[in-house]
Order: sequence, then C-alpha cells, then structure tokens
Amino acid sequence: MDLLTNLSLFIRIVEKGGLAAAGRDFGFSPATVSERVAALEDHYGTRLLTRTTRAISLTEEGRTLLDGARQLVGEANDLQSQIRHGADRLSGPIRISVTFDLGRHRIASILNDFIEKHPDIEIDLFLSDGYIDLVGQGIDLAVRYGKLADSSLKRRKLGDVHRFASASPDYLARYGTPQTPADLEQHNCLVMRFGNEPEQEWPFTIDGRERMVQIKGNRTANEGSLIRQWAVEGFGICMKSHWDIEDDVKNGRLVPILADFAPPPTDLQLVYPSGHSVPKRVRCLIDAISAYFSRDDVTQYPSGFSADAIPSSRLN
Repeated sequence: MDLLTNLSLFIRIVEKGGLAAAGRDFGFSPATVSERVAALEDHYGTRLLTRTTRAISLTEEGRTLLDGARQLVGEANDLQSQIRHGADRLSGPIRISVTFDLGRHRIASILNDFIEKHPDIEIDLFLSDGYIDLVGQGIDLAVRYGKLADSSLKRRKLGDVHRFASASPDYLARYGTPQTPADLEQHNCLVMRFGNEPEQEWPFTIDGRERMVQIKGNRTANEGSLIRQWAVEGFGICMKSHWDIEDDVKNGRLVPILADFAPPPTDLQLVYPSGHSVPKRVRCLIDAISAYFSRDDVTQYPSGFSADAIPSSRLN
C-alpha cells in the first residue's frame, strides 16, 4: 500500500467532504477511492470514516489519524521541497482563513508580498466571518478577532482591536447623531450574524464599566464587508473594527460615533492547530503577519476615532 498517497487522499476526502470530489483531485475513480480508504482502515485496524448517502464524518480514530496524517504529509512535502529547491527556499500550499474585511484590506497585501518573496508558495485564502473548523477543513492558520472557544488551538496575539459604532454623514444628517448608547434604540442598527446567532447586543463603556446595549435593525448579514457597505450607503449604524473602517473614516464615508463610550479593546489573534509540528513555510508566514501587525503605524491607537478628532460639522 502507498501509505503516503493514501494518507494524502484521506486528508483530501475530509477537506472536500466526499470521496468522489477527493478522487477527482487525484485522478482516481470513486471505486479506487473506496478501495484506498478500505486499505487504510485495514492497515490501522479500525473504521476511520462514517459514510451515509449524504455525508461523511470522522470517527474518533479518524480524527486522530487526520492530525497525524497532516503532520506526516507536511513533513514529507517539506523534505521534498528541501531536496528539490534547497533548505532556504520555501514552497508548497498554505491554507489561511481570515474575516472578509480584514482579509481584503490587510492580509491580502501581506500575502502578495510573501508570494513575491517566495514564488513557489501557493496561497489558498478562505474568507469567512463565521466559525471555521481548522482541523476538519485543513486550514493551516487563521486570523480571528476576540476570544476563541476552541482551547486546543495555538495562538499568537497580533494586537488590540478597537471597535467603534459608525454611520455615514448622510444617515446622521437624516436621523441625527446618537449622544449616548441608549439613543441607539431610536436608530437602525446593522446586525452581524455569526453562524446562526445574530449579534443583538453591542458593547460600550458606561460609567467606567463595559455594558451590553440591546440593538435592533432591519438588515442582518453574516458578512462583515456587507455590513460596512450598508453603513457607507446610509442604511444604518454599524459596529466594526477600526481596521475595517479606517479608510472609510479617513475618506469621510463613515463617521465614528459614541467614541467616548467605545468598549475596551479585544485581541486580534493568529491561531493554528496544535499537536504537531508547523511546516517551515507556515512558520515563515506567521512571522510575516506578526511583523506587519507589530509596526508602530499599525499598532498605535487609531487616529481620527476619538470624539475630539471628529469635526463638529460632521456630527450635526
């Protein structure tokens, strides 16, 4: 049995969510894929996949094998790259997951520079504002805001994230500028949905403490870039990271509001699966992303977001 090929195929089955789709990537027929999965299960003496007519899922043993298979295949690919290109040359695929706005406005340029320096690297970028199963979907690393529910992931803090409520000058001209978070009850707030859960409360600092304020609105979406665009078009008030709206604020498309009540910063983190060695190409990209977010012009408190910095003509 070609164990390395079968392990690579097993990984692809999990990533693609089906035997036939994985087989197409390898040029295998569905029958051949089934035979190779059966050979793997015979080799390890246990069932690795639970298959129905609609979906496949990993058994507990299959999940354990998936983690080890990624390590073995990754190390084999790194070894092949070193032999072919030399130890100092990076090559191979990197799968990275980032939120929509951050991916488009920040991470994409970092990836462009990284590929320019390492032309044999292949970037597969997943843009998503929802939960991503890094292990199940074969993601090498992800950049995410706030606290993470999965404690099994390794993480590296990239910086502080400041969130601000903001709206377009046109919206504020038509409906007025909220003076306190309680005033949001009279405004149309643009609601972000994470998975199946809409964000129905926004954090603010009130009387020195962080408090959650109920919000409501007639537009809900699971994509942060659409929420931002709706705000720019004057449909309501959004709550976004300063990194997501910085260009809009500088160009006058959005005006930060309630800046005196801005909540405490949260973390921007780079996360990746634990329990196995990280390929050199992934480590180097982690360092490149970390270096970008450690720059003084990136980490400093965002200019133009304090209440004193907003021209009064844009608040009336």
